[in-house]
Amino acid sequence: MKLLQILVVGLMVCLTGQASGEDSGKEKRNIVLMVSDDHSPDLGVYGNPVIQTPHLDALAKDGVRFTNAFATTASCSASRSVILTGLQNHRTGQYGHNHDFHRFESWKNLKSLPVLLADAGYRTGHAGKYHVGPRETYDFETWMPRHYRNPTEMAEGVRDFVASEDDRPFFLYFATDDPHRGERLREDGSRAGLEDIDTPDDFGNRAEGALKDVQIEYSPEDVVVPDFLPDTPMTRIELAEYYKAVSRMDNGFGRLIEILKENGQYENTLIIYISDHGIAFPGAKTNAYDAGLRSPLIVKHPDSPKGDVVNDALISWVDITPTILDFAGVDEPTYDLQISLAPIRKQMVDTHAKHGLHGRSFLPVLDQEHPEGWDEIYASHTFHEIQMYYPMRVVRGRKYKLIWNLAHGLTYPAAADLWESPTWQRVYRKGEDAMFGARTIGDYMHRPEFELFDIEQDPNESNNLADDPAYAEILDELKDKIREFQRTTQDPWLLKWTYE
Repeated sequence: MKLLQILVVGLMVCLTGQASGEDSGKEKRNIVLMVSDDHSPDLGVYGNPVIQTPHLDALAKDGVRFTNAFATTASCSASRSVILTGLQNHRTGQYGHNHDFHRFESWKNLKSLPVLLADAGYRTGHAGKYHVGPRETYDFETWMPRHYRNPTEMAEGVRDFVASEDDRPFFLYFATDDPHRGERLREDGSRAGLEDIDTPDDFGNRAEGALKDVQIEYSPEDVVVPDFLPDTPMTRIELAEYYKAVSRMDNGFGRLIEILKENGQYENTLIIYISDHGIAFPGAKTNAYDAGLRSPLIVKHPDSPKGDVVNDALISWVDITPTILDFAGVDEPTYDLQISLAPIRKQMVDTHAKHGLHGRSFLPVLDQEHPEGWDEIYASHTFHEIQMYYPMRVVRGRKYKLIWNLAHGLTYPAAADLWESPTWQRVYRKGEDAMFGARTIGDYMHRPEFELFDIEQDPNESNNLADDPAYAEILDELKDKIREFQRTTQDPWLLKWTYE
């Protein structure tokens, strides 16, 4: 039977003329995609000298650590739609949050990663945070408990899935709620409000009930304050809570890896660790600045000839689905885009053509340190919460980055939890001239149409070069790149270049 299977697979390859990153004559192997919530590259292996993340550090030592990995949007639901489809969120239709009254959902005709893998013979399992919709677009065969804020217990909940005697390879999507912000609670247990600027967010760090898990305490004096944040006592207190949630998350991933090893699946599994986007602090989350988009990416490939590789390719989350499909030997889907709006049709080329995914597999360059041709990424943000309309389109290379703020006439909107955070409120109340990290409150809230940065010289993105005549040619070149990006990814907001 095994020989017959190999012959059939070989015949299919010959008939289709398709090749993938995997030798199609090999047995299909397992895939684990681990996704945390609002985690910047704050790990020991990424250079943070304080935070304790031994399990993800060890995974990086066994595999590849990417130093230039970016979400396409610093918003949870929108980003997860990108991760699971390989399409920018302006193409998935998941423009913002899926839960409660926000109700953004992806198009029903999309073929998501778990659906494609299930069609190819994988058993698919989901554990943890979901936050996308509709169900038929992002469906899994097996749904396991979320175990809110207890990733170790959540890992124990997937033990039977990993140990199953079902001989199909598995795809496990394991998504923690950590280290997302939690709640701000008064001493009496009631929810804190805007007036409670002395009450920090706990980032889920409560010991009672389902929240009980391994807790590592951090001193506010020891944390590393990133340059985009103000170095204040309250910032340090909230960062210490964030560190604690990161370590709890790491412990859960450690337990999952332990379960894979106990069941003889670790060496036979592609393991990818990412976050949906960067840290949940003002200046990062919901922004198009690097602080919000840059995320960790650690990959352990079963056939990787060496570990502890550091790869500086610019990777985007649209590359995750193509990479996993490549590993699984599964063809990428194409979509028949039909656009009926005449003003858009004039700018879209061949509106009835088949369109593929927006990313590409990075398996061919996985073990390289400085791969060629991976020097540019794009980003697309439109909403976060329903009231937060502020579309941004971004092109970022190794030296220059351009942000187009399509709604620049509006005051920049803040997510509810970030707006209420005492880290923000304690500075915001000092007025628009007060410095919040690398920029003033006024500059943060009132943005120009274009923000051009030399990120080699200005990594904090605080010196806008868009109005400098010396950079006019670079500005025009990057504008053209954004327009082409919008055209090729079927972005409805392409219309904004001419509509107004």
